[in-house]
Amino acid sequence: MIEQRLSNQRGTGDHGWLYSRHTFSFAGYRDPQQVGFSDLLVINDDQVAPGRGFGAHPHNNMEIISYVLEGALEHKDSMGTGSVIVPGDVQLMSAGSGVTHSEFNHSKSDNVHFLQIWIVPAERNTAPGYQQVSVAEQDKRGNLRLIVSPQGESGSLQVRQDMRIYAGLFSGDEQQTLTLAADRYAYIHVARGSVEVNGVRFSAGDGARVRNETALTFAKGNDAEVLVFDLRPLEVNHPQR
Repeated sequence: MIEQRLSNQRGTGDHGWLYSRHTFSFAGYRDPQQVGFSDLLVINDDQVAPGRGFGAHPHNNMEIISYVLEGALEHKDSMGTGSVIVPGDVQLMSAGSGVTHSEFNHSKSDNVHFLQIWIVPAERNTAPGYQQVSVAEQDKRGNLRLIVSPQGESGSLQVRQDMRIYAGLFSGDEQQTLTLAADRYAYIHVARGSVEVNGVRFSAGDGARVRNETALTFAKGNDAEVLVFDLRPLEVNHPQR
């Protein structure tokens, strides 16, 4: 079953310098029917204005993933990490027992557009950590490329949970099928463009909970960029963050 949720059904946060669409309950957006899915707690679709950003702030016991769509985002944290991530880059910060970080857009003219994703970890109060990888466009073109996994296989980032994230780009005749184990859930998020999944049309910002499906076929894309989350089959009502 593919339970689709359209882009305009998401929550909204408009702070002037930051415009965000919330797939699940976050900050001022509260919906008791949209409090994560399995171990996936947050997908925030954020646009940060030039010369603005998130000042230093703390997190703990969360796997925080940033996936840049446009622009350049500077990251600094209390572990001493400093980096700038651009389209194609994926960043994973394991907050563990506690970490402070900031994210900033240094451009004088261009927004940064990125997805901020939170995963509930399998263990609490572990040592904080930082990872980053750059995934070439050709590796995602007409393909679902593994970018996050529990063991860090195939060059993916290692997450502290039994879940996987795939990223793909689809246009025209490009097509790919992801096989799911019978006892797994999935979540689909279309970051931009449009695509069909098992014959269901998705546009930018649309998402879907997936249960009781053994395969997801992505086809008939129009400049589509998608993320697919392979998740444990849990119906969890997480505390709202």
